[in-house]
This record gives sequence, structure tokens and C-alpha cells, in this order.
Amino acid sequence: MDNQLIGTELNGNLEKLKAAFAHSSDIIFREFKVGNGQKGLLIFVDGLINMKLIDEDVLQPLIAFASKSPQSLKQLESLVSERVITAAQISTGTEISGLIDHVLSGDTALLLDGLAEALFIGAREWDSRAVSEPATEAVIRGPREGFTENLRTNTSLIRRRLKTPHLKMESMKVGRLSKTDIVISYLDNLADSSIVAEVRDRIRKVDIDAILESGYIEELIGDSPYSMFPLVMTTERPDKVAGSLLEGKVAIITDNTPFVLIVPVTFYGMLQASEDYYEKFLFMTAVRWLRLLSMVIALLLPSVYIALLTFELEMIPTNLVYSIAAGRETVPFPALVEALIMEVSFEALREAGVRLPRPIGQSVSIVGGLVIGQAAVQAGLVSAPLVIVVSLTGIASFIIPNYSHAITIRLLRFPIMILAGTLGFYGVLIGVLFLLSHMCRLRSFGTPYLSPIAPLRLGDLKDVLIRAPWWRMNYRPKGSTPGNQRRLGNRPKGNPSKP
Repeated sequence: MDNQLIGTELNGNLEKLKAAFAHSSDIIFREFKVGNGQKGLLIFVDGLINMKLIDEDVLQPLIAFASKSPQSLKQLESLVSERVITAAQISTGTEISGLIDHVLSGDTALLLDGLAEALFIGAREWDSRAVSEPATEAVIRGPREGFTENLRTNTSLIRRRLKTPHLKMESMKVGRLSKTDIVISYLDNLADSSIVAEVRDRIRKVDIDAILESGYIEELIGDSPYSMFPLVMTTERPDKVAGSLLEGKVAIITDNTPFVLIVPVTFYGMLQASEDYYEKFLFMTAVRWLRLLSMVIALLLPSVYIALLTFELEMIPTNLVYSIAAGRETVPFPALVEALIMEVSFEALREAGVRLPRPIGQSVSIVGGLVIGQAAVQAGLVSAPLVIVVSLTGIASFIIPNYSHAITIRLLRFPIMILAGTLGFYGVLIGVLFLLSHMCRLRSFGTPYLSPIAPLRLGDLKDVLIRAPWWRMNYRPKGSTPGNQRRLGNRPKGNPSKP
């Protein structure tokens, strides 16, 4: 059907379309006669359209239509689209393949006998999940709205927050079979045009059968595909997307998924949450330091424990050594094997809790961990101090706000544990230096992953390790937008509440 044009004979068009949609019971062909006796045909997908709108605004007016004077075919088409059909969105097309794409996307196609052109009527409607609070990014203070699987619902949630003509929404389709709608969103007065062009070019180069979720796009357009660190941020929160757009970043919205992609990103951006900007800056600065400390604990605490017990016992206070030795008296495994068993068991319980139904999953992850840990200690398979270390490590990993970043830290823990068990603290140091050097080489759409610390930009440090007060963050991060840098208007220095 590629490049095949719509013919003027309605019966011929009907045969071609029925052949293309053979064995498709949800494709409806509604034949009728216009009020002046001309044959007409409506094609749509049952379940993807607003049937009431088609009946009242398209079918009934066409059947009741009666021209008082003879009209040419082109005049008739113009009259039908401008005065007879009262639907808001109408477009035209001349190719069979375009007609098929419109119908499968939820539009209704109208063909009239004698016209070599189709009218596409926008009357899309299908059942979708209501806007609700995102389960993966809950906040105490902040909006409770989250993205849904409906593309236009998601774009409207962003548009409500940024009421400016500078907010652009570029549409494209990806996937030879799925024809998935994707929208690239950015603020044209803030976003770097080279980054926008790069995002657009990478998405256009994607050649795949289907895009079923934004994870396909993330993996196909991301930099350094073999790196474990996430170089594209995912979020379900419209306020987080709006905040990122205001910093000159680009959002990629994919139909059929509530997860929106944001590029470029940095390592420190993964440790930030929407709530950081809704509470007082002193509180959220303390929380950011807590997140950094938790990340270090989640990555290195088991490795430090293994290195101390295996190679550096003299660094542990004497009383604590006696206590640990008493707990390990019946343990048959070395510290490395013991720690690997406990960490793998904990990760298995956590994964089981995620996959099971929510009420059951919470019980399995919490009760299972307590029961198995206590039973393992009593059986002499593991020591009580290690159970404490594994528990602290698990709690610390939960504090990391970005799920993809948390998974990365959890997985990197294991090779560092092996290095600690074989080389001691030298192994831990080698692992940390390797990770730092690797992150220094990473780029996210041209942006250094460790910026603004490497390379150092002093002006951007107000929103990295600390969260400066809003009245001190006059300028946007320099690394994210080459456009309008000023975020706040001119104001006197000092307390803004004072005259």
C-alpha cells in the first residue's frame, strides 16, 4: 500500500481497505448515503473513538445534508469539511498508507464517492488511567499529580505548568509496526539548540519494529551503552519535568507509558528530588548530605566490613573485635562468602517484594528478611554484626531518590566487595578510583557526567551539595543552557523581606 493513491471510485477503495484490514474484527466500515444521494464510507477502530461524537457531529449531519444546488466535487468536499461536519479536528490525505496510519492511530476516515481524497476526523477516545500520585516518587509536600499512559494527558500536565509559547512540543512516530507517538518538549529560549537537534536526530535514526515503553528509547539513544550509570533520567512527575525544562533540558514523552525521559543529566542531579525545592533550603541541604552519606554507605559499607575482618583486624577496637569474634565463632565461611550470601539473599527478597502484589510483597520483604536473618544467625551460618551491616546497607540504598541510580549502586557493591575480600582496603581504593575515572569520562548528550564539580563551575555549586535559598539562585546552571541565564529579577542583596 506504500505510496498508493486513493481512487475516485468508492467501491475500489473499499476493496483495498478491506484487504488491508482482513481478519480485523475491530475495524468498522460504515457505509451510508449523503443527503444528496452520494455514497460515503466511514472507517474507524472500535474502542479508539468517541462513538457519540461520530454519530452526532459526522454521520447524522452527512445523512441529513442536502445541497440546494449542484456542486463540483472539490466544492462538495470543502462544504462538507467546513459546514456539515462539526468536529473540531479535520485533516486530509491522498494516500492509502496515510489513511491506514490515521485509522490505526484512532482517527476516523471519511471517503466520498468521486473524491480521490480522504477526510480524517479527530474523535479519539479510549479508556485510560486517571491522573494520580506516582508510586515511585511520592513526596510529603508537593503536587500529587503523576503522568499517565496517555500522551496528550501528559503534555497537558506540562503545559499547565509552563504557560508560554516558548514551550515547544515536536511530534514524531517511531517503530515500523507500533508507530508510537513521541513528543520532544523544550523551551526554545532556554534549551541549547545543538542538544535539541541531537535528540531529534538520534530518535529519527531509531529503526525498530515497536516502541512499547520509554525504556526502548532510553537504551537506543543514550551515550555509553555499556556503562552501568544512568545517563538519561526517568520521572513520573510533571513538576520535575517542568523544573528540568526551566534549566534548559529536553524532555522526551512517549505514548503508552507514564515515564518521561529527561536529557542531559548529571550524577548529582540523580540525587535530587522535587521536594528539595518545596521545603526550606536548610532542611533540604541536610537531606542532601544524608543522601550522599547513604550512597557511600550503600556502596562501601559491606566492603569496609570485609576488608577489616580479612586484613585489618588491628584497626578495630579490642572489645569490638572480641564481640565480632564471638559472633563468628560458629560461622563456617570467610567474611567475603558470608557477606555475598547475605547480600544476594537480601536483594532476592527485595526483588520478590517488588514483583508480588503490594500487600503480600511488603510482608515478604520485611517479615522474610527478619525471619531469615534471625534463623541464619541462630543456625550459625552468618554472624549478627553482618546482619546489621546488610540491614544498614539496604536502608541506605532506599534513600537514593532515583530508582535507576539506586540499582546501579546496589550492583556496583558486589565487585567492590570481591576486591575488598582479595586485596583489602587497596581493593576498595582501586574500585573507587576506577568508578571515579569512569564517571569523569561519561557524557550525557555532551554534558560531563560529574559537572559542575568536574569540570568545576563555582557558580553552579549552589544547587549541588547544598540547596541555596531561591533568592540566591539568580542564575540557571551555566552548563545546561546557553540562553537566558537569569532566573530571578534584579533584587537588593541581603534578606529579600527587608526593604
